[in-house]
Amino acid sequence: MKRVCEVLGVARSNVAEKLTRPADWQDGRGARQIDDAGLVEEIRNAVAHLPSYGYRRVWGVLRRERERRSAPPVNVKRVYRVMREHGLLLQRRAVPSRPQRRHDGKVAVEKTNQRWCSDGFEFRCDNGEPLRVTFALDCCDREAMSWAATTGGHSGDVVRTSCWPPSRIALETR
Repeated sequence: MKRVCEVLGVARSNVAEKLTRPADWQDGRGARQIDDAGLVEEIRNAVAHLPSYGYRRVWGVLRRERERRSAPPVNVKRVYRVMREHGLLLQRRAVPSRPQRRHDGKVAVEKTNQRWCSDGFEFRCDNGEPLRVTFALDCCDREAMSWAATTGGHSGDVVRTSCWPPSRIALETR
């Protein structure tokens, strides 16, 4: 048996164990036959007066009822599987069609102080430090209303306090 196991590349202990198994041995990993009739009846009773409940709410109702009766809880995945197999799941909500928003690529507006945008950029100085600049623009005339530059990082507060709300004051640096 040693040579056969070496040729096949299997462990001798595994082959020896398989030879000593009883004839009626079954692998425990096979599909288990679960009787879901009782659970189906519980689910149907829960859904009968709560037809808009999905599987999670049904599972919560079953869990509370079983706790009250001191019965073992049921797994949420099992509730989903049983409801799916017996056609008890809710219909998926149809996604309403949205009209396509027409956008011709122009962000500009006709009057000043109607729409603003902000952006930023970063580049490395000769000494290797990064310089980070954040600015706010008016979308009408693309004028830079304010900006902030730093070698450190910009937080949201820096952008909000130095660039927003937009004002027509002279450019300032932080």
